[in-house]
Amino acid sequence: MNHQSSPRESLRRIFPGSSFGTRLFLALTVVVVGCAVSAWLVASSLAPGIFHDHLGRAGIDHNSSQAAHVEQAFTRSIVLAWGLAVALAVLLALVVSWYLTRRVQRSITAVTTSAARIAGGHYDTRLTSPGLGREFDELVVTVNELARRLDATETTRRRMLADLGHEMRTPIATLDSYLEALDDGVRTFDGETRQVLHAATQRLSRLAQDITAVSRAEEHLTRIRPVPTTTGALVDTAADAVRERYESAGVALQTRIEDSEIVTVDPDRIGQVLGNLLDNALRHTPAGGAVTVTSRRADEDRVQITVADTGEGIAPDHLDHLFDRFYRADTARDRESGGSGIGLTIARALVEAHHGRIRAHSEGPGRGAVFTLELPIAGL
Repeated sequence: MNHQSSPRESLRRIFPGSSFGTRLFLALTVVVVGCAVSAWLVASSLAPGIFHDHLGRAGIDHNSSQAAHVEQAFTRSIVLAWGLAVALAVLLALVVSWYLTRRVQRSITAVTTSAARIAGGHYDTRLTSPGLGREFDELVVTVNELARRLDATETTRRRMLADLGHEMRTPIATLDSYLEALDDGVRTFDGETRQVLHAATQRLSRLAQDITAVSRAEEHLTRIRPVPTTTGALVDTAADAVRERYESAGVALQTRIEDSEIVTVDPDRIGQVLGNLLDNALRHTPAGGAVTVTSRRADEDRVQITVADTGEGIAPDHLDHLFDRFYRADTARDRESGGSGIGLTIARALVEAHHGRIRAHSEGPGRGAVFTLELPIAGL
């Protein structure tokens, strides 16, 4: 059974290897020429009847020599005027069509070339707007966002593999040495051995959870739902959540709301950041010490929330690395008392997702530490 093919399929069969721009130009040419021919046919069919009707109304005999001269003049003028007008219109339409197809073709070529580069692993590839309208601008934004996310994902994947290789080495070596000792009869499966093996497996489990958490945070896959709130409310909520643990540890927890500014943030995520900072301060502040959470305005458009403790402090050479993945300072972030070194990395990723910044300061070991979170004030 034969199916009638569409004009697009016909062009594709006639020019199987042609580009989109060529096909578009040919399609526009067919449309322009078709319009010109249609206009000519309509004029040719309607004009003579109208002309002879007006001759009859004017009292001129159709068969007279006078009518023949008038009709000849009319025909020549129509042919000349219509022919010239149609030729100029077709020429102008073809020039405009050629210009548009050239611009569209360049834009499509740029998109396909960039997509090919992105598929080849060049995630730093970016497009510029061709200036062809909103749809093309949205396409450019989409392709650039795709490249950015792939770049972030690839960077995170590489870091994650490197971190896994580094962090898994110690617990795996512990498991391997203890299992080998058990096989050789050097050790027995007593309480101490069970505890060491359990700690190593727990560390591997925690490492897997932390890797997933930091990967999601750094790629901004953690969903942010910003709502207007105040820094005073954020501080009070975070302090109330940990106050009981502070009292049990014998560490004083104080809050100072010098300025309570309105910020547009996700309270749960910023609460997660403050909770992490408060947990970190509690781990490294001995009984009898104090932790103070303060909210104050930093400048015209930013507000600060600081978490200051009187604990172990941080050596100057460690300050620049505190927010690095899996980094631990010798005193304040050892493996036994602290976590896997991932909490501050997650905190930084969440703060940056809110267009803020976070930093740490310490006068040195034994002199406490101050973590400062800065957020933009709403409407400024």
